Amino acid sequence: MDIYPFRFNLGPLEITGFGLMMMFAFLGAGWVMERDLHRRQMSDEYAWSIIVAGAIGGILGAKLWYFGLHQRWDALFSRAGLVWYGGFIGGVTAIIINSIRLKIPVRFTAELAAPGLTIGYVLGRIGCFLVQDDYGGPSSLPWAMRFPQGEPPSTAQNLMAFRMEVPPGTSPFEVMAVHPTQLYESAIMLIAFWAIWRLRFHRHAVGWLFGVYMIIAGVERFLIEFLRAKDDRLLGSFTVAQLASLAVVAAGAVVLVKLQDDDGKAKKLDAMILKPASATR
Repeated sequence: MDIYPFRFNLGPLEITGFGLMMMFAFLGAGWVMERDLHRRQMSDEYAWSIIVAGAIGGILGAKLWYFGLHQRWDALFSRAGLVWYGGFIGGVTAIIINSIRLKIPVRFTAELAAPGLTIGYVLGRIGCFLVQDDYGGPSSLPWAMRFPQGEPPSTAQNLMAFRMEVPPGTSPFEVMAVHPTQLYESAIMLIAFWAIWRLRFHRHAVGWLFGVYMIIAGVERFLIEFLRAKDDRLLGSFTVAQLASLAVVAAGAVVLVKLQDDDGKAKKLDAMILKPASATR
């Protein structure tokens, strides 16, 4: 099955599927957090404050992570180089700074952000599929897809550059069917979103839900990397992202253990923030 990028021109501007889905990812995450704040009878303005901080920090962090790996200055000013772990670190850092600036407890912000981060990732990976990057290695499965105009095209030559095995004798210019790992990730994290959304009513300490998110996101990324076509494998078949995934899972486990039991501050934290709405200003 041949799949081509989704893009169109609007006057002098080129609109890509990735750009659209990035917008929907931020809007979707904001809407999810807004819903949760409404449930808590709090001002929903803070949801969009988180989105602005996360967008700025996330994009900056992703670009810097990519530059650190590839030393490509041009990627800082192009669509390329939006690496998820760099975005995660940069986004979380910016959101923490914003939380402290507004005098809102970081633990509450983390609790609130967990479902939003999950649905944002679901939509963001669909954007990767629409622009056809971040795909997997060669596959003969019925749903495998060929990306003739991918970034880069899924040719045998490009796949071998990503250290993927291709059948002997394959022409370097043959466009090969590969795992649509972007869709795998979206499907897995959509299930994760459903689970995390239902866990909002947990009886653990505030912030515990963010630990759940970190473990799920870290495990998902660690496993999907075995299928991804990538050139950053440092330790045999292990990638830089997998090493980062292990760190995220470990940090998530620490959060779960530390916040397993309700410390009695949940109601106090609720009373401190966003009631009344002027607390966000």
